[in-house]
Amino acid sequence: MKRFQTKFEHRHIMGCSEFVPGRLFWQKAAVGRLFWRAWPRALVLCGGLVVGWIGGQWAVGALAEQASPAQPAGGALTGQRFRVIVSTDIGGSDPDDFQSMVHYLMYANCFDTEGLISSPPGAGRKEHILEVLDAYEKDFPKLRRHSQQFPEPDKLRAVVKQGAIDPAPKAGYSEPTEGSRWIIERAHAKEKDNRPLWILVWGSITDVAQALHDDPSIKPHLRVYFVSSWNRRMDLAAYDYLVEKHPDLWLIVAETTFRGMYVGGLQEGDLGNREFIRRYVKEAGALGELLFRKKADIKMGDTPSVLYLMRGPAEEPTAEHWGGSFIRPDPKRPFWTDNPDPALQEGKYPGARTVNRWRQDYLRDWQQRLAWLQDTP
Repeated sequence: MKRFQTKFEHRHIMGCSEFVPGRLFWQKAAVGRLFWRAWPRALVLCGGLVVGWIGGQWAVGALAEQASPAQPAGGALTGQRFRVIVSTDIGGSDPDDFQSMVHYLMYANCFDTEGLISSPPGAGRKEHILEVLDAYEKDFPKLRRHSQQFPEPDKLRAVVKQGAIDPAPKAGYSEPTEGSRWIIERAHAKEKDNRPLWILVWGSITDVAQALHDDPSIKPHLRVYFVSSWNRRMDLAAYDYLVEKHPDLWLIVAETTFRGMYVGGLQEGDLGNREFIRRYVKEAGALGELLFRKKADIKMGDTPSVLYLMRGPAEEPTAEHWGGSFIRPDPKRPFWTDNPDPALQEGKYPGARTVNRWRQDYLRDWQQRLAWLQDTP
């Protein structure tokens, strides 16, 4: 038995399990403000401390967790469903895309996944997406016990596509790829499904640029969240082409905001980057083992794009979201980027605190799902 365990109260909404902050039942006492009991026995309230008898031991305390701010309204965890394509450089120089893909698949019941595209350029191929899907298949029976909306592994394999393996030339586009063609095909599906198509770009934005060059008519159907920084530098021509030639593209460019996933925030105790993985991920089925083997501490720099859709009003980037809030420099164009407010900067990273302020919430929610994959009850 683990020396420190939590039990969560969840709401089940359209197949998504949502962690309700504050409803924690502690096996052992902790120090904080609020104390919840599995069953009350000789409960005494004294000077703001709750004193009780638990498991034959006297305990004084309350939750050690800091009180969370009010949760952002809207998002997949409140019942909204989004059509999603993930474009990733998984298998390249940074293993954190493996981490983010594992996390995404553990929430796959909350989204309609319409594409998983390998868009390096350079190292990284669709075989690396398939590697994670192989682990997902092993854990699929356990996930399905909690929601019938987890997609069949073969259904996900069918939407894995290879994108560009080289940066675009100076023009910002070249020849169509399997990935860019798939973006166009799925974007036109909006004619039958009124929801926009969300493209979460974790690698180069090459295939998005190619798709828009080949068929600009898809633009009104797209919502793009680009985890920029290093990814932008891997194909500057494609990025410049999008910004200059398609100023009406709905686009979030997270240059530094995403770093709040692993920098700052509540990292004490089991919420530390390395301790959380060691305690809750390492032995959480095939997916957990794969994540731990690729990288043994939290980076998951692309995950804020998923968190953005999980909690918060997706069509309002300036509002609060688990995946960050952004500013709109030019009110005439649908373009948002990091908030430069010094109060929201974590170290040298503007906007990072708009992600890490929710760290306790999104990690505790994920922790509950990780428990589904544990071999022991």
